[in-house]
Amino acid sequence: MSGDLPATVCSAKGCRAPAVWVLAWNNPKLHTPERRKTWLACDEHREHLSGFLGVRGFLKDVVPLAEWEAPGEP
Repeated sequence: MSGDLPATVCSAKGCRAPAVWVLAWNNPKLHTPERRKTWLACDEHREHLSGFLGVRGFLKDVVPLAEWEAPGEP
């Protein structure tokens, strides 16, 4: 694997752009209400990924990556 890839890249298929957004989501059929899974998004794919999760009722929050604190972190 190349060492020059950013530490965080967009979750959109085939995208290798640096992520700048965290999309926190939860599938209520599989996860407890407080559980949050995350996808990362670049500016270009934020709306597309948010829409994909939103129409399914999974999207819980969209936060800038620089401000994201995972549950349980100080």
